[in-house]
Amino acid sequence: MSSAELFAAVRGGDSATVSRLVESDPGLLQAKNEQGVSAMLMACYTGRKEIRDWLIARGAELQLHEAAAAGHLARVKELVDANPSAASSYSPDGFPVVALAAVFGHEDVARYLRTKGADINAVATNGSGYTALSGAVASGHASVARWLAENGANVNYRYANNYCPLLTAAANGHLEIVKMLLAHGAELHARTDDGKNALAYAEERDHQEVARYLRGLGLAS
Repeated sequence: MSSAELFAAVRGGDSATVSRLVESDPGLLQAKNEQGVSAMLMACYTGRKEIRDWLIARGAELQLHEAAAAGHLARVKELVDANPSAASSYSPDGFPVVALAAVFGHEDVARYLRTKGADINAVATNGSGYTALSGAVASGHASVARWLAENGANVNYRYANNYCPLLTAAANGHLEIVKMLLAHGAELHARTDDGKNALAYAEERDHQEVARYLRGLGLAS
């Protein structure tokens, strides 16, 4: 029960309860949920950076996917040096390790993993369709997204409902990323299965600057 309580506290950002539970049972630092996700990784997933850092400081032992998500390059290097093929591995819940680095904005980790053989176009095996680029774009990490595009990431990658990085960037109002993707060959006229293009998403979510830019390129929703 304390494990379930811990994960609930992490998701809710309840630092006091996390602290109380772990201090009463340090073994919870390594507890995993049914998907094999640790409390530390759950803190990454839910944007609870203070809890993430507290769990690490208290001694949570980082596996490779966790170190990548948390941006701990030294630990990533230690683990990959011991097992080079791990650079191309996946988390227990199906995300490529390099994609976890990208989605949380850890460009140094992503760069290192690529030098060790990670495929930056690797697709999550959990049905989400996530790649390093789709994750970086969704999270608004412009520098990481640019580096990925410059190094062979598929800017026209399609996943659920024929969604693609350009549509995500437009839907989230990230003009810099929209411009970068188009500069690297993203299809301006891409549409989802239900017929929406980048301009439709920008207008729908009131991202007026992105919408003006796309209209200036001759796009109509």
